[in-house]
Amino acid sequence: MGAQIRVYRQRIRSVSATKKITRAMELMAASRVVKARTAVLESAPYTHALTTALSALATHSNYDHPMTTEVENPTRAGVLILTSDRGLAGAYASGTMKESERLIGELRADGKEVVPYLVGRKAVSYYKFRGRDYAAEWTGNTEKPQVERAREISERLIEDFLRPTEEGGLDEIHVVYTRFNTMVNQEARVLRLLPIEVVDAPEDANHDGVKDILPLYQFEPNAEEVLHTMLPRYVTARIWTCLLSAATSELAARQRAMKSATDNAENLINTYTRLANQARQAEITQEISEIVGGASALAESK
Repeated sequence: MGAQIRVYRQRIRSVSATKKITRAMELMAASRVVKARTAVLESAPYTHALTTALSALATHSNYDHPMTTEVENPTRAGVLILTSDRGLAGAYASGTMKESERLIGELRADGKEVVPYLVGRKAVSYYKFRGRDYAAEWTGNTEKPQVERAREISERLIEDFLRPTEEGGLDEIHVVYTRFNTMVNQEARVLRLLPIEVVDAPEDANHDGVKDILPLYQFEPNAEEVLHTMLPRYVTARIWTCLLSAATSELAARQRAMKSATDNAENLINTYTRLANQARQAEITQEISEIVGGASALAESK
């Protein structure tokens, strides 16, 4: 009985140590997710303004840029997969990989060759474990992405996209990332990055019943040069926004996972404490019974 009590107490100490770790990780994720969420909100106006400018440029010019031109029969497609470097974030990485597998299946069903580009050690280990090939990888600092990383990724993707297909180029590029909606809701999304789909501004009335008026842009030196300069920046901005959203989703998922782990550890501690108390009570009851039985035997012998 004493050995059983020692086992329960050892398990309580072990689970308590694990609880301290998960609680610390929960607090760290909670503190970082606020800054990451702010970064996502701050990056949205720039991307929106850049998209509006590109829409106006595409509307008022007849120049067809290679990054906005649709290929009639695309044969090669690139897929940029954004995951995390670390685990302990619930189903965050697995959800992104499932969405990427679904997209790759659809592209292959259309007769396209898929070229993966991986961001995060989780995606790299996923492909290496299965012996799959990929074009490039970027690892490190997925929780705190830098704009230099987004620029590096965009330069590689644009270079491969502008290269002829016969030389290993791409006809289209998609991004699979986790979109941050709320602290409890993040979803894996697919974004077609290239060729860029520039959509004209809607002509519907706004909430006040008045149609939105677009600003009047003047392009210097000409629309072709402006488009050639802005499109790479647009790609970088979209990748940067996806990286920020993925990082925020990762931190939110880690916070929930660590809170769940902390709650489970607390339940285990309560369970082992109750079992240890029961075992101790049974040991005390047995000792009392032995004492009473011994006293009765001595009284009868007299």
